[in-house]
Amino acid sequence: MTEPAYSRILLKLSGEVLAGPQPYGIDLQTLKGLAQEIREVSDLGVSIALVLGGGNNFRGLAASASGMDRANADYIGMLATVMNCLAFQDALDREGLVTRVMTALEMREIAEPYVYRRAIRHMEKGRVILLAGGTGNPYFTTDTAAALRALEIHAQVILKATKVDGVYSEDPEKNPSATFYPTVSYMDVLKGNLKVMDLTAISMCMDAKLPIHVFNIRKRGNIRRVLEGESVGSLVKG
Repeated sequence: MTEPAYSRILLKLSGEVLAGPQPYGIDLQTLKGLAQEIREVSDLGVSIALVLGGGNNFRGLAASASGMDRANADYIGMLATVMNCLAFQDALDREGLVTRVMTALEMREIAEPYVYRRAIRHMEKGRVILLAGGTGNPYFTTDTAAALRALEIHAQVILKATKVDGVYSEDPEKNPSATFYPTVSYMDVLKGNLKVMDLTAISMCMDAKLPIHVFNIRKRGNIRRVLEGESVGSLVKG
């Protein structure tokens, strides 16, 4: 069996991915497929943390642009990520994985409060952890939460799951002639505003020299392929 390229990962999934073919909400068949992929990766001996967005349920930025108080909108968005994590936890449990949902906002009846040392301990015991509630603060995206949590739990890489095959000069769905970058530096991402993750998240990863592997989650098996060292997606590094 091929030795995984990384032994501890943080997988960042947008809320839109969980909606599957639906315009919004949670598609249970999509969840099942993703959970099966996570199980395959776990079977390789890889420790896994997940950070999920909430855009399939509620988008704080869109609500604030329509007049809602930004802080209030962001808190609602954090709750949307909790909903997604609980749904994903159920799918992972059905695949036989041991899981923990940990939240930046306290709601002890359904999840553990996030404590980074406890999160690390869960991973050491082979549990998949789902990190909900963003950073627990408004004005920060789940991309920034993913970068922060990855650093706290000593992840070796952020796997950024997207709808396209990696990093491009422009949105390839809008411009089919956009240039694909198999590797790109943090600084080039920042200078070119390449939309990999938000600028705060990229800056944090650059300071810590934490690589970001961007790939297409819609292609079944891509998570495993990345970990087995295949040439999949784009790598953002120094």
